Amino acid sequence: MAPRTILYTGKGGVGKSSVAAATARRCAADGRRTLVLSTGPELAVALGVAVGPQSGQAGPRLWAQQLCARVELERHWGAMRARVGGVPAPPVAAGALAAPPGLGGLLGLLAVKDHHDSGAWDVIVIDWAPPDEALRLLTLPDVARWWLDRVLAPQGRLLDAARPLARALLDLGLPGEAVLDEIGGLARSLVGLSGILRDHDSCSARLVMAPEGAGVGEARRTLTHLHLQGLLVDAVVVNRVLPPEAGAYFASWRARQQEHLHAIGEGLAPVPVLRAPFFTEEVVGPATLDQLSDALFGDDADPAAVLHAQSSEELVMGRDGATLRLALPFAARAGLGLKRIGSDLVVAVDGHRRTLPLPPALADYRATGARFDNGSLLVAFDLPA
Repeated sequence: MAPRTILYTGKGGVGKSSVAAATARRCAADGRRTLVLSTGPELAVALGVAVGPQSGQAGPRLWAQQLCARVELERHWGAMRARVGGVPAPPVAAGALAAPPGLGGLLGLLAVKDHHDSGAWDVIVIDWAPPDEALRLLTLPDVARWWLDRVLAPQGRLLDAARPLARALLDLGLPGEAVLDEIGGLARSLVGLSGILRDHDSCSARLVMAPEGAGVGEARRTLTHLHLQGLLVDAVVVNRVLPPEAGAYFASWRARQQEHLHAIGEGLAPVPVLRAPFFTEEVVGPATLDQLSDALFGDDADPAAVLHAQSSEELVMGRDGATLRLALPFAARAGLGLKRIGSDLVVAVDGHRRTLPLPPALADYRATGARFDNGSLLVAFDLPA
């Protein structure tokens, strides 16, 4: 059985790491073997324990890991680095290749797949990237699929043919099979990850936000773009809500927060909105993390449950046509782009794109139109006359 996988995203300063740590502690307390992952040091601060590049125990039935780009790079791309090490390069370039910028998010995705496939965990909680970076990372599986199909296979055949000539004329060794195998393995891992992230029975994302005036619009856009990439957003967490006991000094601020909370609840429906108070002390360590999880999930709610279910894609075949439904809550037609390229359908919303490989059943069909209906994009296909 696939482990339950929960990805927390949110911009900096909203308490995302604390919410992820609190969720993981609650899942472990409920008797599940739980792993919480992060690419930054904030998770260790929230847990109040040391967290290293290998998964280590952080409590009863709870393990934590801070992904280290250099360690994961060596594990995934040993042959690639050996190849680079054999080619003269300036010291700066060599250092950059050792740990490319932005690698942590990519390695986080690969680590999710490794841990998912290990069978060691009941729940995996990811203290993930902010929304913009997360959305960029979510396009990588589709890019990897394209490279596998259209670049790596032909490239391998081309290099096999060119390698003797390069040695004879240029005294240059072209990349060997080990390098291509590692690149292909990376691409295949990313493609496999796509199925994990888009399995709505076991994987979902949760957006952590603050009760601010601009939050509703930002959250609606983020949810739309996450759904475009095939993820299920099963909850929104509004953190640091001032409680009634905040007193007269914060009365005006609390009143504005209540207005924002009402707008968030209405603007993001039917996605559940969970609330957590502004605590009187920093949320660090077991005691305050458990208070946070109690505030979010109460006594009876299961933090590992899928809190809101919505199918992101559905294909309905008819006698003379077909309809593909894509869940795009809160999207506006003005920001939509749609194009068929060969056997792929490219959907763009506000500059974010996703390439959907169409099923073989639609090979002979042509897209004839699209419309919005109740938060979904309906794409019509007809058989050519």
